[in-house]
Amino acid sequence: MHSYYELLKQDVRFEEGLNACINCGTCTAICAASEFYNYDPRIIVDTVQTKNNDAIEELLKSDSIWYCGECMSCKTRCPRENVPGLIIMALRSLSQDLGFFVESEKGRQQLAIKRTVGEWTLKHGYCLYLEGVGTGLHPEQGPIWDWKQKNWVDVFDRLGGNYKVEGPGILRKIPEESLDELRRIFDVTGGTERFNKIEEFSKTKAKEMGLEIGTDISSDYVKHIYTTNNNKH
Repeated sequence: MHSYYELLKQDVRFEEGLNACINCGTCTAICAASEFYNYDPRIIVDTVQTKNNDAIEELLKSDSIWYCGECMSCKTRCPRENVPGLIIMALRSLSQDLGFFVESEKGRQQLAIKRTVGEWTLKHGYCLYLEGVGTGLHPEQGPIWDWKQKNWVDVFDRLGGNYKVEGPGILRKIPEESLDELRRIFDVTGGTERFNKIEEFSKTKAKEMGLEIGTDISSDYVKHIYTTNNNKH
């Protein structure tokens, strides 16, 4: 059996983030996420510090580790210079590596992030690709957004942009050599492997749930993980 604590120690963010928690709760008091979620970074750090394998595995499979916004307010307040935000990053990475992320509602949403922000970054050079944000998944955008989707060139011409055109300007076309370099960075740093794992484990979970996963954001599984809310957060 894996020692999850020892695996976490291999992550430099974990080594930087955990010195010795004294369970004071200062991180929770300053935490922005705890204002909106049933979330307590103090408990997470304290749980990890116990080195209890079962408890850490439960964390890795939980919604809790996905609530953090990584704002690092905790870093500015901890009297022992712990950084719960970095510990959360290490927990998230391990959860993805082991496939535990698909066992929680918030964790399963990693596939939606990978197929939007992740793939848009590698394909277009932008983490937010406006043509990908349709009212199918974002009905709050309203009918004006539908019109904009059909008229981006005109809209950005009026705003002084350079939409999908070579040269300088807002939302310009990113040169293919720059995109190739970006992809190589993902290959070398493990980002590509991480994306593949997210797809692999999500495919298994989708099959278990009886949902079609497809290859884009229009699949039944992506729609399900994007819209489902058990109202327990």
